[in-house]
Amino acid sequence: MDVSNKSAVSEFVLLGLSNSWELQMFFFMVFSLFYVVTMVGNSLIVITVVVDSHLHSPMYFLLANLSVIDMSLASFATPKMITDYLTGHKTISFDGCITQIFFLHLFTGTEIILLMAMSFDRYIAICKPLRYASIISPQVCVALVVASWVVGVMHSMSQVIFALTLPFCGPNKVDSFFCDLPVVFQLACIDTNVLGLFMISTSGIIALSCFILLFNSYVIVLITIKQHSSRGSSKALSTCTAHFIVVFMFFGPCIFIYMWPLSNFLIDKILSVFYTIFTPVLNPIIYTLRNQDVKIAIKKLKNRFLNSNKATPQHYF
Repeated sequence: MDVSNKSAVSEFVLLGLSNSWELQMFFFMVFSLFYVVTMVGNSLIVITVVVDSHLHSPMYFLLANLSVIDMSLASFATPKMITDYLTGHKTISFDGCITQIFFLHLFTGTEIILLMAMSFDRYIAICKPLRYASIISPQVCVALVVASWVVGVMHSMSQVIFALTLPFCGPNKVDSFFCDLPVVFQLACIDTNVLGLFMISTSGIIALSCFILLFNSYVIVLITIKQHSSRGSSKALSTCTAHFIVVFMFFGPCIFIYMWPLSNFLIDKILSVFYTIFTPVLNPIIYTLRNQDVKIAIKKLKNRFLNSNKATPQHYF
């Protein structure tokens, strides 16, 4: 269905982060580097988890799915932004703008539920270890991942349906490098104060509530860990600390942006960059640098690759 006919505006202009040519080239190099690191790092995690049988456990299954979502989140807008810096073409069609809104909320909504599933997995593993195998079964893990995507789709569809009902009749300059409701709905020919309440109720409060639940679960887990002094507890503490860093870095910007959707501060742009570009790269960095099992598995994978190359006969012509 062609949704562009429902709006007098056929395209939007993405103002980006700066009009300075020097800053644009700087952003091009930095964001290109981050994007490559995000794709390579998360791909390495997925391949390692799939190949190494020692990582065929619920925690690493969820971690691999988190990597897939992070790669998707990094790809919905970043490649276009990078090419825009080179071409200078910073417009996006109405349909393209709606598509970005859909995928942004799909991937962020899915990641929120998946992060909650990961915290639930760690809670059961540490607080109820004797019942872990019976509660967190492979079927439950698959169900949690499927549920996260279902919730993500439902949330994203609600945002897109809302966006399609907005009348756009004049201004078309989006003060960001991608389309999202907090900046797009301010261009609608309607009272934005009412729309701001919708943003707070559907995205801001949901994100804040989920963060509070996650924070409480990690507090309980950390208290449980503190009561033990074994090496296993130290490993669990490291794992949970890594999980919480990812949770805090992801939820912080989302809560701020969607709880104050009418703000026009520069910090909104910075936070948008943070959770769409910087946060996806945290996953491979945090989990590979802090997790001994993943580092060992990656070394084994590298050695297997090198040995296979040595075993391949060389043909000379």
